[in-house]
Amino acid sequence: MTAHSPSPQHWKPPRGGKGRIVSTDSADAATPAASAAKTSQPSKGVRIIGIIIVVAGAILAGAGIGTWFTVQSQLKAEKIVVADDASMFAGKPVAGPFTAYAEAQIINEHALKATGDKTYAELSKDDPKRQTVMTASFLRASLFTSVVSFGIAAMAMGLGVLFILVGIALSMLGKQRS
Repeated sequence: MTAHSPSPQHWKPPRGGKGRIVSTDSADAATPAASAAKTSQPSKGVRIIGIIIVVAGAILAGAGIGTWFTVQSQLKAEKIVVADDASMFAGKPVAGPFTAYAEAQIINEHALKATGDKTYAELSKDDPKRQTVMTASFLRASLFTSVVSFGIAAMAMGLGVLFILVGIALSMLGKQRS
């Protein structure tokens, strides 16, 4: 063998620092078609996973948007207005998470004021104010449920957008590898 002729085997250092012998024999080398098929399969799989993640993200974001607007329209249909003595959003219609929270807080203040700072559990069973406090408690629970629903809807929208971005990145990565 001369210095210019390729040897059947040559030493190739990998990134880790330890050397290995790589065969360059034509008998050991794969055909170009087989080589291309081997490299395109993983990238095709990455692209498919990326597309699936984009679709899942779109569904998640759509569900979040649908939930947000459904809860919002149901609250608006009740025509609730935040009490004038509320610390925030006084006189505003309850149509979102912040106004629902403000109304729930003021309902609690009104109920405690009506009972002399006693909760439902602290009132005697024959106290006529017990019914008022129970109704206030149910109203507050409903408003807090809407606040939680808005939060879950926002989280679903955010995760949906994140999934879409990750899916797009994976799809682009799959295209680059093929």
